[in-house]
Amino acid sequence: MNLTSNINKFPVTDSANSYKWFLLFGVWALYFAFGLTLAAMAPLVGTIRQDLNINDSTIGLILGAWPLIFIASAVPCGAFLDRAGPKWALLAAGLIMAASCAARGLSTDQVSLFLAVAGFGIGGPLISIGAPKLVAACFKGKQRGLAMGIYITGPALGSILALSTTNSIAMPLLDNNWRHVMFLYSVVVICISLAWIIIASHPRTQRIDELHVNERDQPRGKVFVTLLRQPMVITLLVMAIGAFFFNHSLNNWLPEILRRGGMSASQAGYWATIPALVGILGSLLIPRLAIPSRRNTLLLCLLIIAGSSSLLLQHSDNSITLSLGLAMQGLARGSLMTILMLSLVEMRGVGTKHAGAAGGLFFSFAEIGGFLGPVCFGVLSDITGSFASSLYMLTLVCCLLLLLLKRLNRLHRQALAQS
Repeated sequence: MNLTSNINKFPVTDSANSYKWFLLFGVWALYFAFGLTLAAMAPLVGTIRQDLNINDSTIGLILGAWPLIFIASAVPCGAFLDRAGPKWALLAAGLIMAASCAARGLSTDQVSLFLAVAGFGIGGPLISIGAPKLVAACFKGKQRGLAMGIYITGPALGSILALSTTNSIAMPLLDNNWRHVMFLYSVVVICISLAWIIIASHPRTQRIDELHVNERDQPRGKVFVTLLRQPMVITLLVMAIGAFFFNHSLNNWLPEILRRGGMSASQAGYWATIPALVGILGSLLIPRLAIPSRRNTLLLCLLIIAGSSSLLLQHSDNSITLSLGLAMQGLARGSLMTILMLSLVEMRGVGTKHAGAAGGLFFSFAEIGGFLGPVCFGVLSDITGSFASSLYMLTLVCCLLLLLLKRLNRLHRQALAQS
């Protein structure tokens, strides 16, 4: 049984076509929990550093712990999703994220905190890979780009909640105990996970678990090898490393950058929501424009914007320049990953059939950058005593991505000439 026949039988795309939007909401809610858990520690970096007596290099390593696990688990998670389907896999992802958040609150030293954050790297891939797979199967054409733009706002809003309320509301209400804040967020993620299973268990989606690939005639390893033999796939995967290096560096360190620039913890939290807010608008608008003929042009613009934003963040003493830099960072952050993923899924030889496997490869490669970004950012900060060199490093990464985009364009033209 192949994926096409499964989709044709799936109620979401047949008799219950409208219910696919409820499924999209469920995926969005899980991605909201993803963003909440992901950003939960960023506003508390200073507090955690003092409580556990650790330096920037160590906190950078801890912040990069989950991408490190993500690298190893993404491919198996993609294969698991292709076989098991999204219903129970996404529930498991939510519960794993909740457990990771709670374990952070129970941490007593840098090792236990590292392990707690690392646990998130097991649940994260199931959502990051499962979401585009489900959307690719349930939506077509422009609706697919719109649906991807909608669900990608989930982590942005989850991040906004964590960044804006952690130090201004949650900490004061919970006796300024960062551990209690972690427990609170864990409960929120559990509630969202239960909401997902209720949505996914509706009679109209009783065959949701058929939304997977069952390819006993084609070994999973052969699928990966086939994908990795394509130069365009390799180029996109390397670009994903650079994009995640940039995104994860600023996602994890931005509140601390702003705080050391003279803001209070609460002010830094509010200012750090600007990229997330702009990113939501970008996620809703830009992916809809990312049809194949425009896609590389959009990537070019986004990379220039991203590189410029890290230069502007050097001027945290100027509110206008800082606001512009934060807005530009959000615009790039909100759309760059979505368009790269869309490019991979719609590439010849990939498609919906191998979306799970391709998604696993994408995030396995991408999270190499997700791990190295926060770590390198913290190490450079310790070495130089400021964040200036770290921000220049991000600009350099964007320049390298522009060179990779040029290669991608050349490969694309060659493929068109051969077809």
